[in-house]
Amino acid sequence: MGSELPPSPPEWVSEPCIMGIDEAGRGPVLGPMVYGCLYCALSYQKTLSTLSFADSKTLKEEKREELFESLKTDESIGWAVDVIDPRELSDKMLRKNKINLNEISHESAMGLIRKTLNLGVLLTEVYLDTVGDTEKYRVKLSERFPNIKFVVSKKADSLYPVVSGASIVAKVTRDRALRDWMPDETADLSKNFGSGYPGDPQTKAWLEDHKHSVFGFPSLVRFSWGTCTSYSKDFVDVLWESDAAEGDESGKSSKRQKKLTSVGFTTVKKRSEDIESSGKGRCKFFQARKLELLSQF
Repeated sequence: MGSELPPSPPEWVSEPCIMGIDEAGRGPVLGPMVYGCLYCALSYQKTLSTLSFADSKTLKEEKREELFESLKTDESIGWAVDVIDPRELSDKMLRKNKINLNEISHESAMGLIRKTLNLGVLLTEVYLDTVGDTEKYRVKLSERFPNIKFVVSKKADSLYPVVSGASIVAKVTRDRALRDWMPDETADLSKNFGSGYPGDPQTKAWLEDHKHSVFGFPSLVRFSWGTCTSYSKDFVDVLWESDAAEGDESGKSSKRQKKLTSVGFTTVKKRSEDIESSGKGRCKFFQARKLELLSQF
């Protein structure tokens, strides 16, 4: 989670302050989802409305970059971002106790609020775009932060300049993350992946060209997205050696373990969860994506 505030907090942070929160990249199958916030003194609100902030989706990339650089030099404004990696999104959405995208979004927004409060900023009002049921979201926020007034609204990024500013922070941060993406994989990967949205023909072609029958997709891909399902029909089943360590009622796993022992692959019978937790013998590809062995579905 990154942020920008002068080294020594300015005097205005002790005044009543407002905050806007917005996200970028909720729908794409590629890249991170970024939550951004922008905050300032309530007394600066009128000035904020003159800074040409608008919903980032309505602005050209050059204008977004210009506005972002401008707000970074404005000492009357603070901002922060939470960049949620594609692997983290997929890990949370596919784990046994699944965390859906709305919950991830809520926690990210509340994390930004909590971090700003910890900096000593006197937040009194926070404006957000709705995620899920508007009233339930507002109540959830109010229960977590009872001293703050929350306004949760559809199209908040086009209604409130403080949310428009947050929208620019989030969008520019995500754009830069995609532009500067450095693959974890050793293969030479193309960056011509289009918009990253599931319906984009260029994105579809990129996914087709960069799938691997064993290792799946590059780290840029949110492999939990339904878009990826159609590409998995060519994937091969992977049997972990740790699967053989526990044994099952049929005794097949015990025989497999005995066979591995006799040829020197293993000398100590370990429980699969021990092997999984240690990460020994596992490809870095799977460790990086936080893929876990599931014994039950």
